Amino acid sequence: MTTRDTPAGEAVWAALDFEGTGAAPGKTDEPVQVGMAVWSGAAGAPVDLFRSYVRSAARITRSARAVHGIADGDIATAPPMSALWPEFKSRLSAAVVVAHGAGTEKRFLRAFPLHGFGPWLDTLALSRAALPELPDHALGSVVAALGLEDRARELCPGLGWHDALFDAVASLLVLRHLVTELDLGRASVGQLISLDRGAYDRRRSLIRTVRGAGWQDARAPDQN
Repeated sequence: MTTRDTPAGEAVWAALDFEGTGAAPGKTDEPVQVGMAVWSGAAGAPVDLFRSYVRSAARITRSARAVHGIADGDIATAPPMSALWPEFKSRLSAAVVVAHGAGTEKRFLRAFPLHGFGPWLDTLALSRAALPELPDHALGSVVAALGLEDRARELCPGLGWHDALFDAVASLLVLRHLVTELDLGRASVGQLISLDRGAYDRRRSLIRTVRGAGWQDARAPDQN
């Protein structure tokens, strides 16, 4: 059975988040902090948490520093991206990689050509499909709407938004909440990745119908 065939409730999910230097004229954005957290369907909370600054030759832009609060001095003695390969490999291999707006994470992982990590699940796309009524789907907005911020702070004491580990954990909490609330534990990873807004709407409608009929313990059938 491939990773995509694994039931979502049994899969291993590894969330990844980066903070960057910010783009500047003639220079590209580079990673300055990474956070990772792993959640398996059988676990009650994310585990194997990892957080590290990343040394970069690029200076951190003022606008980026205003967002994440990381200064050049914070990363001066940090390991370079290449030295962190064992940390990425131990957590992301054989897992579904989770990120909120995964473009940045995929781009920074190009530091490791042919790394082979994946499949990927983007919780930004997931929340847009499952929660179309929200005015925006930034990670903080989704977490607030689902009432998950206190849990994120409990799991990451002393950290907050735009810390790479905090954001990684928050994305896993969103994933777990939606899998549970929409009863998607028996759907395959591939189905969960490919579900569109219409599929989510149909499942939510079916669950409301079942619960409205008084069958509180019933489980809606999987959507193909």
